[in-house]
This record gives sequence, C-alpha cells and structure tokens, in this order.
Amino acid sequence: MSLQSNPAKVVFHLRQGYNASVIDDPIRVNKFIAQHLHIGRRAADDLINDGKVMLNGSAPSLGARVSPDDVVVVDGTRIHAAATPLTYLLIDKPTGYVCSRRQQGDTPTIYQLLKPEHQHLKAVGRLDKDSSGILLLTNDGDYAHQLTHPSFAKTKRYEVALDRPLAPLHRQMISDHGITLPDGPSKLQLERQHDDNDHAWIVAMHEGRNRQIRRTFAALGYEVTALRRTNFGPFSLHDLGDAKQRIIPKPA
Repeated sequence: MSLQSNPAKVVFHLRQGYNASVIDDPIRVNKFIAQHLHIGRRAADDLINDGKVMLNGSAPSLGARVSPDDVVVVDGTRIHAAATPLTYLLIDKPTGYVCSRRQQGDTPTIYQLLKPEHQHLKAVGRLDKDSSGILLLTNDGDYAHQLTHPSFAKTKRYEVALDRPLAPLHRQMISDHGITLPDGPSKLQLERQHDDNDHAWIVAMHEGRNRQIRRTFAALGYEVTALRRTNFGPFSLHDLGDAKQRIIPKPA
C-alpha cells in the first residue's frame, strides 16, 4: 500500500509486521511518523495537516504525543509502535551516477551500487551526476534534516578543478562579496589545493543549493571540470579508508 502527501507528491511504502525496539517514552506524533515512514518531519506534518493521520481514532494536533499503547493510523494503515532500526551508510559516490531512486534515461542510479538491505535508505545532501565524493544514506529523517538545513550551518568541503586559472578579482568577488544567482547570493570560501595552481581549489560552504558551486563559477565564465566532496558535516572520505561503502554507528 502506498501513502501520498499531496503538497509534496511523495509516495511512501510501509513495511508491516516489522518489529525492532519498542518506544518506551512518549514522542511527538510527527517524529513517530517520520521515523517509521523514513521521511522528514515537514512531510510528516503535511500528512497530519491533510487529515491523513489518526491517533486512537481521532485527528491529532502537531504536538500530540505517542505512547507504546497508542494506535497510529496513516491513510488507513496502522503503524505499530515498534521503531525501525536507524541505519547510516557512507559511500564514495563515483561520477556518472544520479542520487535519485529512478534511473534517468541511460544514467545509472546510486541504488544500483547498494546491497538489497540498503535500498530503503535516502541520500542526504545529493551530488549531481558529474560530481563524486562522500555521501550519507540513512532512514533517520531527523538527522538528515540536521545535516542539510541551513540553520545548522554544517560545513561541506569540495575539491574543485576549473577549465582555466581563477583570476584574483574573481576569487575576491566569490569569497568576500558573493555572486548573485537567480535563487540568491552565493558566497564560497576558497583555498588553493596547491601553491601556484589557480586551476584547483578547495571550496567550503554551509549551504547546498542545486549545483551551486558550478553555477557560481559559471556566472563568471568558468567551467567546473571536476568536483569531489571530501567532507560533509562530521563525515570525511577518510572515514571510508579503502572501502567504497561503510555502515557507521549513529553519529553523536
């Protein structure tokens, strides 16, 4: 059975009869739904506001809390008070793959690289097809929100190669003043990867808008020829060692 949130047009699939650790203390209903449907709290709020959620036979408020004996029903399907284990998978995404579940034309998806037991995880802080590097996949919607929402200011670091040397004036414009893009200003922290090489840069940022680094340099006439994410919040490519994928403990 599928559930659909009208505003977001997102379909969620339930796995019924799956038991893990049972919740001991009451938690907010939106957090409960987010954990069990592997969605963010905003999407859970949408389900509640749309009248798709029933708590013990009544429509709950956003602040309502769920106890182990409560009955939560979403779109006619009961969600049991058993918490699905949270999983955190780091991968070194290669170029040539998209982060969506659905294949786009002949372009493969990262889910073709994952084991069957990891297919339910969601990519956090996506990388485009032409980019590589550290990527987290998880079913922890709360932690994904903490990593990606600008209010938490998580640092992302990239190694970027340009088609031509970056002019000093353009470096100053990007670092000090920012470049105006259609979706707002873009200000990046720049550092040379190597002395006397103005083609290769380390770029640090706290945002993560769609293709923001590529668009920022393109606005000044440069093409990004390679982009590799080395750090994402507390995670680094060094955490993977020689592996391409690794399950990690729940982050602190």
